[in-house]
Amino acid sequence: MKIKEIRELSAAELKHREAELTDQLFKLRFQKSLGQLDSPMKIKNIKRDIARIKTLLNESPKATE
Repeated sequence: MKIKEIRELSAAELKHREAELTDQLFKLRFQKSLGQLDSPMKIKNIKRDIARIKTLLNESPKATE
């Protein structure tokens, strides 16, 4: 997910997207532990997306409302 796409979302949508990505990260880690993970790069990309969303939520004052 690109930063331009993330900046267009509202605060509620960002929080919802963060929750979805966190759930998806949990599932991927579980697959990794079972040896069923196809691409380890998925975990890295999801972590980066979560970090981007958290950064955007912290920097914008409208996001805390």
